[in-house]
Amino acid sequence: MVRVNIVGAGLAGLSAAITLAEQGVACRLISAQASERAQSVLAEGGINAALNLMGEHDSVEEHYADTMRGGVWLADPNAVWGLVNDAPAIVRRLASLGVPFQREHGAMIQRNFGGQKKKRTAYAKSSTGKVLVSALVDAVRGYEARGLVERSPHHELVWLDVAQDALRGVWVWDTFAGAAEYCPGVTILACGGMGGLFGGLTTGTTTNTGDVAALALVAGVELANLEFLQYHPTTVPITGKRMLVTEAARGEGGRLFALRAGRPWYFMEERYPELGNLMPRDVVSREEWAVLNDPACGNQVYLDMRGLSKGIWRERLSDLRDEIRDYLNIDPAREPVPVEPGIHYCMGGILVDEWHRTNVAGLLAAGECACAYHGANRLGGNSLLGAIRGGMVAARSALEEPAISADESALREPTVWVTDNAVEHAMREALVGCMGIVRDGATLERGLRRLETLPKTSRVLLARSVVSCALARNESRGAHQRSDYPQTDDAYRRTTVATCRGGSIEVSFKELPEPREGVPRP
Repeated sequence: MVRVNIVGAGLAGLSAAITLAEQGVACRLISAQASERAQSVLAEGGINAALNLMGEHDSVEEHYADTMRGGVWLADPNAVWGLVNDAPAIVRRLASLGVPFQREHGAMIQRNFGGQKKKRTAYAKSSTGKVLVSALVDAVRGYEARGLVERSPHHELVWLDVAQDALRGVWVWDTFAGAAEYCPGVTILACGGMGGLFGGLTTGTTTNTGDVAALALVAGVELANLEFLQYHPTTVPITGKRMLVTEAARGEGGRLFALRAGRPWYFMEERYPELGNLMPRDVVSREEWAVLNDPACGNQVYLDMRGLSKGIWRERLSDLRDEIRDYLNIDPAREPVPVEPGIHYCMGGILVDEWHRTNVAGLLAAGECACAYHGANRLGGNSLLGAIRGGMVAARSALEEPAISADESALREPTVWVTDNAVEHAMREALVGCMGIVRDGATLERGLRRLETLPKTSRVLLARSVVSCALARNESRGAHQRSDYPQTDDAYRRTTVATCRGGSIEVSFKELPEPREGVPRP
């Protein structure tokens, strides 16, 4: 008998399914498409863990400090402490499952990544997400054969059955059969971020629409820190979306520059001599924004990888080189690549505690859809770690949640939303116009007023929540930069919480948890 529903079959969902199956608990893995097409496969650079393999005296304490500093002290310290302490065992387990992490002379190696002073990122060339998904898919198949994991592919979540702040089950739509199906029981949402709200400006899969977060919002689930959108500094436009040029390129020695007075100006190295091109992503994107708005710099930033050795291209970045040649007709080993910032990751999402529980009993969330570990800005290499660890923790917590029986006589098939292309276009235009790298109150107000003229679909209400959170945070912190409030204000070192009541969006602030005994104070 299925005891737990898991919505989403990327790394967070697969990790949750494995954790439940290991306990002999049956689960249903619900997804719109196969795991091999989940957004997780697009992750390139690597997964962080303080394994201390590179002779740099790395430690979980330093991983914790880098994560908290990178998130500008807005993450839950207890959740982050759990994340960094579990990381070494998670990476070793992945290696035991057959993940082909990069090795030299038979030993695993790690690389530099942004916002971290130590080589802490384990990787498989620049296809880490893809090989992690493959390994976990193989592990799940064994449990499928034993009847512990039931796959429901080509199924989309269309409604959460919530009554009196408790989840009784979820409605899903079988896109092949064209029929709704009710799945009772405790549910883990592991469905990815909401970057799809922004259309072609995101590096994520075009099928990641943000619908699940939107449905959760209208069902009474609290969302948090929606103003923090990570713009990755090195993306290139391709058909319908942005292609990521992995941070690993800078970790291996790639350098950002702009032409100033006709000569290359390596602006990150000049402005940040210690970490240079490996500053946290919010800092790099903000500096790029300034350069792109400087008429003296020709409105273009380039990534210079011509100095990378043949060995690095062959052993560590061969797949990245192939992608750039295929999509841009540029050989990055011989000429600079024009890049620009693109929306890459949502630090905010469904508000969870350190055990990945939401404010609705019986509902948990993990992966990018959850606001869990990253605060105001995510470090590269922490997303894959957060997804896998989040799935594990959510699964364990799900076992402690009581199943709430639904009154079948009260059940009715939900209305399946039909997308209105004109509304979608207007929503995206309003969002893109006000949620850039640098924002101000007047622009945000105009964007919100435009969104308030649109029909109250779940996506529009989610978009209004994003802008409302940005308006409420009158400071600059991490990925949220306000030109009218340029300073970081300790009074705003709190979590932004968005709720939907009767079609209206309300924003409040929640204090961060105090560190438990043994957890370093931020």
